[in-house]
Amino acid sequence: MYSQRLLKIFGGAGIKIGDRIRVTRGGRIYEGLLMPRPGAGSPDCIILKLDSGYNVGLAYETGANLTKSATAEPKAVEREAKYELGKGSHRDAFNFDSSKPPVSFITTGGTISSKVDYRTGGVTALVEPKELLHLAPEMSKFVNVRTFASPFTRMSENMGFDDYAALASAVFKAMKKDEGVIVTHGTDTLHYTAAALSFAIRDPAKPVVLTGSQRSSDRGSTDASMNLLCSAIAAASDMAEVGVCMHGTSDDAYALFNRGTKVRKLHASRRDAFRPVNALPLARVYPDGKIERLSPYRKRGEGVTRLDAEFYPKVALLKAYPGCKPDIVDYYVSKGYKGIVVEALGLGQVPTETGRSWLNAIRKAIDGGVTVVFAPQTIYGRLNPYVYAEARLAHDAGVVYAEDMLPEVAYVKLAWVLGHTKIAERVREMFLTNIAGEMSSRTTPETFLY
Repeated sequence: MYSQRLLKIFGGAGIKIGDRIRVTRGGRIYEGLLMPRPGAGSPDCIILKLDSGYNVGLAYETGANLTKSATAEPKAVEREAKYELGKGSHRDAFNFDSSKPPVSFITTGGTISSKVDYRTGGVTALVEPKELLHLAPEMSKFVNVRTFASPFTRMSENMGFDDYAALASAVFKAMKKDEGVIVTHGTDTLHYTAAALSFAIRDPAKPVVLTGSQRSSDRGSTDASMNLLCSAIAAASDMAEVGVCMHGTSDDAYALFNRGTKVRKLHASRRDAFRPVNALPLARVYPDGKIERLSPYRKRGEGVTRLDAEFYPKVALLKAYPGCKPDIVDYYVSKGYKGIVVEALGLGQVPTETGRSWLNAIRKAIDGGVTVVFAPQTIYGRLNPYVYAEARLAHDAGVVYAEDMLPEVAYVKLAWVLGHTKIAERVREMFLTNIAGEMSSRTTPETFLY
């Protein structure tokens, strides 16, 4: 809440929250919507939403002048009112063309489904998931959003294997009815979910496009609008892949469609945070509908799609680091875990020096029926257990080396494999079988830091 001093000034000027006001301070004029004050910060700071979509905080100074503005609301606000839900269905509001390719729209939560809560200064979920369609009405030029589902609403850091199975079921159901599926999702663990759907939706015959946004939908710099638009274009394309469609540059030039098992979030806040790893993108997708193919992909109609969403949840993802102790392996074994993925150092090493060696703990785990997988901590490149003696020892102990598979993908894949079998040799065989493009046959220079 604002301070009593400011509330008195607002009342005297007939100003209330949500009014468009003008603040004259120190010879400068600021104009925008008066927003509720966040729970944190000074109660004497006035929060305005500018026409650009950005918010500004103005510390109140004696002599500053606050008045209601006579200026009309900006066009962005008028546009939002035009697409207000409640005046007919979401289909009517956007005039979707039934001649366009029908797609399903599935929401799960995350920043793309959020807006700023000015009581706390954080983000909160939208009241109605269909509000997402307001962000990209241009979608109607390319697709006909025919079905809308929300199997759950959850920030992505709270997801687990039960959620992956539920989402895969919803996607599979949607694929039976429509020509493509768009899934909106939080970005923090989007690449985990992309991997899970890549294994759970076998032989996709239609596009399954996951997308999200790094910045909430009410920010002027939001990436949600273009990500949704380009995802719709990808969902109507001939790319029958499970993939992630997000900004390809920090501006709005194009989005990249990356295979779901070869993509990773590589920056905390940049709009182009999702990059391909050990692979090239499948395509560039432009907001005008153009698609530029960059590497081979499955095309529509190749194979019969199957749902195979069995995951075994007791799998751990560990990191080897200087000074790490092997008892962390013992801990997970004692808790009944049947799979452990280790982000190994370099070409596939963990400590092997006497007193710090992981080898005995690894051997004990494997002898007890636990599958131990090494994946590259370096992110880029592939493991090779035959270069250094330390890696040879781990390999001889029965460790499965995950080639160039991302650690997060190896974690999800091991859970998926263990959902089908616990027999050691069968687990190894399935894990080292390329199911959804998660392993490259060779590493090429152009795929590094694309």
